[in-house]
Amino acid sequence: MLKKFFIILGILGVFFLCLLGFNKSSDSRRTVIQFASWGSKSEIDILKPLLEKFELENPDIKVDFMHIPQNYFQKIHLLFASNTAPDVIFINNHYLPMYANAGLLEPLQADKSFYKKSLEALSWGNTLYAIPRDISNLVIFYNKDIFDKYNVPYPKPGWTLEDFLATAQKLTIDGIFGISFEEDALFYLPYLMSQGGGILADDLSRLIIYDDKSQNGLNFYADLRKKYHVAPLKEESASATMAQMFLQGKLAMHLSGRWLVPKYREEAVFDWDVALFPKGDEGSIVPLDASGWAISKSSVHKIEARRLVDFLSSKESSQKFAQSGLIVPARCDVAESSYFLDNKKPLHSRVFLDVIETSKPTPVSVDYKEILDNLNGRFEKLFN
Repeated sequence: MLKKFFIILGILGVFFLCLLGFNKSSDSRRTVIQFASWGSKSEIDILKPLLEKFELENPDIKVDFMHIPQNYFQKIHLLFASNTAPDVIFINNHYLPMYANAGLLEPLQADKSFYKKSLEALSWGNTLYAIPRDISNLVIFYNKDIFDKYNVPYPKPGWTLEDFLATAQKLTIDGIFGISFEEDALFYLPYLMSQGGGILADDLSRLIIYDDKSQNGLNFYADLRKKYHVAPLKEESASATMAQMFLQGKLAMHLSGRWLVPKYREEAVFDWDVALFPKGDEGSIVPLDASGWAISKSSVHKIEARRLVDFLSSKESSQKFAQSGLIVPARCDVAESSYFLDNKKPLHSRVFLDVIETSKPTPVSVDYKEILDNLNGRFEKLFN
């Protein structure tokens, strides 16, 4: 009886060893692709379940996810330099030109599901190098309670820079400032573009920041702080960000992007909404940026990498990102759906889509970061 027990135990042992060997063999046959991305905790909480779902639907592929929350592009530079670049790279239009120009990214194609301007933003030399996830643009967030308290009408479609200044002046009262002020180029570009200016010419041939139209917009922006004092000086905001000042009720209006919506939904104790940037001489024009997924030219698993990119940029995946309120989806079918245009704040979420029509993909050159660093030094005195 004991002998029979050991025989059965031995057979079971062999069976489990074979099973383990099969699983190990099966796992070894999976293609491993590396995928790098930045992202806050809320973004990663959306992304990880999507990657798990992708692996379930593609049992022949394993995704090695590299989350790089800080100094992202510094580390991506090093990976490219050491010939260890990830197969799939989350990238934005500000850094894409330097990689595309160096021949480090795989040319891609996309269907008509995406906003045309998002594809333009992620192209270099008329070639697409990343499939877009989101569009980034700027709107005016405004505190409706402050407007109501001082009987100031809400921003209306078609309002001008003159209307905007008059509104900011009326709302600069009792320790409240009418409008935010940030020295990053992203936040003064709308003032330049709406006057017909900018930093770089559309064909990237020259700097236009010192042209009259650009200087008019730049001086208007600086005057908000220095001449009219409707925006806080650096010492008046101290260590607080503009988002923090808005949440504290110290700003009536805040120029910023969709990325603040989840934070404002969760933390704002007042009623708020969004409006289009005011019109300048050339209309209401804000810079349009985009982020998306690129494939490394050096990848030896381009087919599998493309399957991951197609999955992440699919309608179903885009709906998951849109539900968070964090992004403006680059897919038209998701942006125009209830996943984005839900009943949550802001009431006028469609403003983020209306902006796309009049916005302009930011002209970005290979040396754009160096240009911005140089301008930051030059404009420190102008703004302060």
